[in-house]
Amino acid sequence: MAENEFGYTRWGMDWVRLAEPLRSTRPEPLLPRARSIARNGGVRAVIDGRVVRATIQRGGQASVTHLEVAAPGRDARAAVAGLVPDPALLGDDAHAALRAAGIDPAPVLAATDCSCAARKERCVHLLALCYELARQVDADPALALRVGGFLDPASGEPEDVAAAPRRWIPLDAMDAEGWFDAPP
Repeated sequence: MAENEFGYTRWGMDWVRLAEPLRSTRPEPLLPRARSIARNGGVRAVIDGRVVRATIQRGGQASVTHLEVAAPGRDARAAVAGLVPDPALLGDDAHAALRAAGIDPAPVLAATDCSCAARKERCVHLLALCYELARQVDADPALALRVGGFLDPASGEPEDVAAAPRRWIPLDAMDAEGWFDAPP
């Protein structure tokens, strides 16, 4: 049996590093609770391309967590297609080969959101979702490339896009004058 409960492959460890970054300067008190939620089946994740939506049950409370992974560039997708001929046979050696070629297969979060009352960037539900994804990626490393957008040629953003679209519209940007008028 592996030493690590989550992230015992290099592919899964990339997801664990989202919850446990190496650059942290103090212990995160939410990590044991997040691991417990993921370990005990409290995370129900639905993966749709680069977007993961999860319902997280903890005691009598439920939260909905949304996670979106940033799209890789065209060059990275093409390089992965050349270096990984069969995604079903991914191992730690394929991960090392990608890194040696200058491609980082680790996920980069583009957006996160949670319905919990914590209103923090890193709540216990997001951390539990990272651990659950690490567990799933450990079982199927090709999932890391699918969620990362490396296997879907249409998943990438155009290279010349300056910024990602905003998820929220500021109230002062809306025209309130005709908001409640009935359509003609």
